[in-house]
Amino acid sequence: MLPTFYQTFLSEQLNHSDWLMVKTLVWLLQLHKTVKIERLAACFPLAIKIESRRRRIQRFLVSTSLSVPLLWFPLIQILIHRYFPKNKPIYLALDRTSWKQNNLFMGSVIYQKRAWPVYWTFIDHTGASNLARQKALLTPIIRLLNGYKIIVVGDREFHSVELAKWIQSKKVYFALRQKCNTYIKQSRKKCEDFESLSNLGLQPGMKLYLPSVQFTKKKGFGRYALAAYWKRKYGANKSSEPWYILTNLPDLKSALKAYEMRMGIEAMFKDCKTGGYNLEGTGANQERLTRLVLLIALAYTASSIQAVPIKQQGVQSYVARLTETGRSQRRHSNFWIGLYGLNWIDSMEKLQELSIEFMKLHPDKQPFYRRGLRAMSLIQSTF
Repeated sequence: MLPTFYQTFLSEQLNHSDWLMVKTLVWLLQLHKTVKIERLAACFPLAIKIESRRRRIQRFLVSTSLSVPLLWFPLIQILIHRYFPKNKPIYLALDRTSWKQNNLFMGSVIYQKRAWPVYWTFIDHTGASNLARQKALLTPIIRLLNGYKIIVVGDREFHSVELAKWIQSKKVYFALRQKCNTYIKQSRKKCEDFESLSNLGLQPGMKLYLPSVQFTKKKGFGRYALAAYWKRKYGANKSSEPWYILTNLPDLKSALKAYEMRMGIEAMFKDCKTGGYNLEGTGANQERLTRLVLLIALAYTASSIQAVPIKQQGVQSYVARLTETGRSQRRHSNFWIGLYGLNWIDSMEKLQELSIEFMKLHPDKQPFYRRGLRAMSLIQSTF
């Protein structure tokens, strides 16, 4: 189930047949949490043979109407303008995930500790992306986010000073984690040697900010800041090594905050894979996978934003466990609150007679049931 402005936009951009397919497939994704074409075909609500339903879905997933730049870019731009104020930085996380023969490379914006996909591509080889692919992915996203203070964050795959220089040339900030064996030079004196980051002497709990560091012997790259932090051991949680972050942000606090935001894209990948939509379970080719990711992006962002009014109305306890006192991390993200809300409404509607029978068993609980029905009505109004 999609928010009203999603439906308005998509119905205007797609012909009626394609719009019905999108609406149906997104609903099936949210309900069954899988992108396996076989499973989608088994549940597809059309009175034809299952093989015909499967082929219909396959044909739709190679349709040119499901274009990421033409269909998704305008919609994610609407979302960004609605939920990201211009006076605050927007964190753009880069990451890559792989399964079987597939290698998905994605750029996402971080909203309330979860990533929203903006642009993605499949790399036609195993292993890391190269500088050319990184530029190709970032270019349309930076253009899309024009007018915002953008901070690009990435793990050690995106450590290259060449990428940092290119990002800075676009008037964009960055926080890119470095490998421990990276060599730097603090002094401007030619007689000084480069030293490994691992020789800086950081211990758990220590932080460091060096405002002017040379990261390469090559000429023409200038100097950047180095932010470093080794998390202190808390109970059983122990960080095995420090963060070393190449950045052009002005201070340690903003650099560490930016890099911490990157964790949102890892959480989102988990939601898309074994923790949610089971993306790795599909055997679709890369062309169909690209469009399946588009459908996931629609379903994922829709669930995330539908959680906002559920929380504002104070009824999230009816669809998700609340975070206990003393727990450092919340139990459920906006994505899961929105998704559980949809699933609860769907179950209550389809099993209405059983629900009534359950409530009749305990007449003394009627005041609680009335509160629950009111909560259900409020949640339903958000969809």
